[in-house]
Amino acid sequence: MAAKPKKKKSGNRKPARSKAKRAKPAKPGKAARPARAAGTDPQRVAAILAKLDEAYPQASCELNHKNAFELLIATILSAQCTDVRVNQVTQALFKKYPDAKAFAYANPGELEQEIRPTGFFRNKTKSVMGASKGIIENFRGEVPRTMEEILTLPGVARKTANVVLGTAYGISSGIVVDTHVQRIANRLDLTRNEDPKKIEQDLMQLIPKDKWILFSHQIIWHGRRVCQARKPKCVECNLELLCYAKDKTI
Repeated sequence: MAAKPKKKKSGNRKPARSKAKRAKPAKPGKAARPARAAGTDPQRVAAILAKLDEAYPQASCELNHKNAFELLIATILSAQCTDVRVNQVTQALFKKYPDAKAFAYANPGELEQEIRPTGFFRNKTKSVMGASKGIIENFRGEVPRTMEEILTLPGVARKTANVVLGTAYGISSGIVVDTHVQRIANRLDLTRNEDPKKIEQDLMQLIPKDKWILFSHQIIWHGRRVCQARKPKCVECNLELLCYAKDKTI
């Protein structure tokens, strides 16, 4: 016998309900940010300088020294070392070696051990003794006052020269480019270069010459206190709205 066809159940099924998505409440908007200007736009640069003046009006060199020669030695020792550590070392060092002659004819082995806490002590010993001899033999025992002359001293490059000429003599010969200035200049889009010499040239074209010395100290202070390498304190930074950094922490 042929199988009877199954009857379809005539259940009263309810029509499927469409699940309409509820609109999420709008989040409170953030403060409107200014339109992004070119990194080197004169008005933007002026705004950055004004913010730095507001935050660090009295920024200055934090290496302890009584004269240009002591500043030169301290700056050489500060390479890859904190100013705090250098100041700890030079407190006793400058008492034992009060002038260029004392450093020039020091016992290299003893001097190495005395500056060892600053790191790279062998190279720094050669630089300190070489610069001291150069000052005695070529500049009558005084640190020269021109970029051309000071760069002839062993161990002295533009960064050290700018620190000494600007801080000790008030001579605007350039802009100090240390690790802080290099980092912050790039974060602020004031340069696209990584080479210190090129960064300095970029900044010298943007910053008025009468601001070079103070600007150098202000950026270094900002780098130590706020715009640090690993964990920049962007929430505390008064330059945040002007900053184009990709590694912001907010």
